[in-house]
Amino acid sequence: MDRFIENFRKGFPFLKMAAAATPSKGIQVLDAKARQEAIDRYGRFQGEVVKFVPASGAASRMFKDLFEGRDVLASGKSLGPDSKARKFVDNIGRFAFYSKEDFEGLTPYAVLDHVIGQGASASGKPGLDYGNRPKGQVLFHRYRDEVRTAFEEHLVEGAMYARSASGKVKIHFTVSPAHQAGFEKILQDTVAKYEERFGCRYDISFSVQDPATDIIAVNEDNTPFLKEDGKPLYRPGGHGALLGNLAAVDGDIIFLKNIDNVVHQRLLDETVTWKKVLAGRLLEVRDRIYGYLVALDDMMASGKENKGLTDEIRAFLEQEFCVVLPEVPAEIYPRYLHAKLNRPIRVCGMVKNEGEPGGGPYIVYDADGATSLQILEGAQLDMNDPATVAMLKGSTHFNPVDVVCCTVNYLGAKFDLQRFVDPETGFISHKSYEGRPLKAQELPGLWNGSMSNWNTVFVEVPLITFNPVKTVLDLLRPEHQPA
Repeated sequence: MDRFIENFRKGFPFLKMAAAATPSKGIQVLDAKARQEAIDRYGRFQGEVVKFVPASGAASRMFKDLFEGRDVLASGKSLGPDSKARKFVDNIGRFAFYSKEDFEGLTPYAVLDHVIGQGASASGKPGLDYGNRPKGQVLFHRYRDEVRTAFEEHLVEGAMYARSASGKVKIHFTVSPAHQAGFEKILQDTVAKYEERFGCRYDISFSVQDPATDIIAVNEDNTPFLKEDGKPLYRPGGHGALLGNLAAVDGDIIFLKNIDNVVHQRLLDETVTWKKVLAGRLLEVRDRIYGYLVALDDMMASGKENKGLTDEIRAFLEQEFCVVLPEVPAEIYPRYLHAKLNRPIRVCGMVKNEGEPGGGPYIVYDADGATSLQILEGAQLDMNDPATVAMLKGSTHFNPVDVVCCTVNYLGAKFDLQRFVDPETGFISHKSYEGRPLKAQELPGLWNGSMSNWNTVFVEVPLITFNPVKTVLDLLRPEHQPA
């Protein structure tokens, strides 16, 4: 507890930036030949593949506008012409969870109440209660003969790019304890259908965020926030708390993607292609790292310097990871290079910034003076520093959380992922509890500070691969609608 209280008191330092990562430096733009080589390389891969999907988030924010609209109608007022809740009601027939028997004839209030609460449908069925369920259990897409939740769309995706050589599709979902049974019910009802359709065998597992990662909340004066019963209030530590869940997953390659970032299957081909591209690039980089580490071991065991090898490694670190090294004493230089190489690896898709929210790719200075590629959030940037603001304006891409990673070292053992976290990259935010203001703290984000000391590659991917559903109205976008 003392460490977290101290973080509240002193805050987290801003990161020292070198530049925004762009296609000219930091973001790789692959031509057709390089893309095909990566796809072919992944196609030859015989190891264990896992798809890791954070799915514990509630859908309450997704339906925020509907809650507000229901409150307006409950007060006796009508929805304005520009109301998002009005747009939802007017387009109710276009959502995958619509059925004529349940919605036809309902008042606008009853429509909203049936979707987000327990309100009865026109046929007398209980409400969908989507306002209290996780996004993964919401029906996202309509097809000719079926409708699919976001959870099911990840089963479909997994069959297309995360299948092992034996035909097994291994997917791990992080869920909240309250909703795990609901996910298991969807899986039970649908898994046989998708196994037959795609000729695969699913290996689906679930885990929950460890309560031990919850963090104490504080008052504005940084004293512990006490509930009415006098006990301290603890809050979840954010998605950075899922690092332990990721570390527990066994796989040679792990695909990481958020639960709401799915697309209608009619547009899925490009996503599948680029997942294979990212995986192929990961394998290429991984194999070179493994080879260099074995060569360094041999060099250090022999006691003979191989300047050609160390120069090649130095150039590789800069070319692939934008790691520009500081001056290092000659007697520790081989061990220093070894430590820089022997880390978890991630290849991250980056999309051109067209106004979507998300963290950005930057080149930053590490504590040892070297540079590295990092995904930063706004809270980590000093907006009072003109140089930082200029770099921010020069940023061209943002992070869609499209990651392929390797958490196994060159000797075949799993990395201790906690060793590669930057603890100085947490977040502090202002929240409230039962109407009282408080300050909350999050652990270093899963793809931010929790992966700060990983070796990182950024690859430009097309915007069609990024289709998040942040609000229910996003489901009206063409990417989530039938043709």
